[in-house]
Amino acid sequence: MEIIGYLASLVIGISLGLIGGGGSILTVPVLVYLFGVQPVLATAYSLFIVGSTSLVGAFPKYKQGLVNLKTALIFGVPSIAAVFATRKFIVPAIPTVVFEIGDFAVTKSLLMMILFAVLMVLASVSMIRNKKDEVQEETAPQKFNYPLILLEGALVGVLTGLVGAGGGFLIIPALVLLSKLPMKQAVGTSLLIIAAKSLIGFTGDISNYQMDWKFLFIITGIAIVGIFIGNWMSTKVDSDKLKKGFGWFVLVMGIYILVKEIFFPGGGGGH
Repeated sequence: MEIIGYLASLVIGISLGLIGGGGSILTVPVLVYLFGVQPVLATAYSLFIVGSTSLVGAFPKYKQGLVNLKTALIFGVPSIAAVFATRKFIVPAIPTVVFEIGDFAVTKSLLMMILFAVLMVLASVSMIRNKKDEVQEETAPQKFNYPLILLEGALVGVLTGLVGAGGGFLIIPALVLLSKLPMKQAVGTSLLIIAAKSLIGFTGDISNYQMDWKFLFIITGIAIVGIFIGNWMSTKVDSDKLKKGFGWFVLVMGIYILVKEIFFPGGGGGH
């Protein structure tokens, strides 16, 4: 299982390099099901892995002029504040048993995995759908819808904090629609935002959990190798077809997690 887990860690990086997102949605399931990490801790590990990998991925994009720093700042600040607050205060405050329906107890871990699976299904739909309306005129003047950007930034931050996913599938459309960025620039900018909010969010966790740093660095290292492979492959492959295929894979995974967690709970533990 661990060998499959290491291979899957490589895939996380490759998908980030190829399609600028989506990879983070695999990190928690890989940690929980293949490495046996407890779900709440997995969301913390995921922030570190996704944040570090996105940061490395953002550098070449920045050199190519595909990172809009002003947008990253406007969207990133409320997002970063929301992630940190969520990890530091909200997640530890969630009770172990959230509520009970008859004999069925909804635990904190179960709630995290269900929330995560729902997010996976939503992410997959946004990957599968053909987005004709996202093609922006490269020359169009950039307009900021400040209240909406700040609100969306904060919402994405809370969501990232709860489930440990980068939220690229939420950020990229928001950047295209709300700050009128061209698609390629939105992908580069989103990597920088994901990196900043994930890593700063993770610092809110350090005092709350016992971290297995060696394990964390190994997985992160493998994912970073993946992002270089993904960047190289992105020049050879049709990314639209790839995104669609990956979307279907994420959809199946999301449904699998929902079914497994609701009808066949148990498992997890380990690191």
